[in-house]
Amino acid sequence: MIGSLRTVVFDGPDHRALAAFYTELLGGEQLDDTDEWTVIRTADGWRLGFQPVPGLRRSTWPSDEVPQQLHLDVFVEDVDTAEQQVLAIGAQRLPGEGVNWRVYADPAGHPFCLVWEPR
Repeated sequence: MIGSLRTVVFDGPDHRALAAFYTELLGGEQLDDTDEWTVIRTADGWRLGFQPVPGLRRSTWPSDEVPQQLHLDVFVEDVDTAEQQVLAIGAQRLPGEGVNWRVYADPAGHPFCLVWEPR
């Protein structure tokens, strides 16, 4: 092993708003906040970083014009309840779903999925 993963970092036009969105979505606490960088630790111990990129182009997923580049799978117990909650904090529903996943975009346009155990 050469190293260990420290932080998953997201670009966004408003890095503080994006950090607040993910804190609402995943729980946790803010560790660092400057004009160039905000870091949170999620309730289950992941470090997520957010940096400002004013000209960021939103992903156009499922079109590949602007690819999703990465996405997070967020496990939930009740997808219908979770969907209402993520929409209330600024997510947008995107096309795409399967037996145990649905696709959304965060406020900066990064796709993420709500996933659950199939019944």
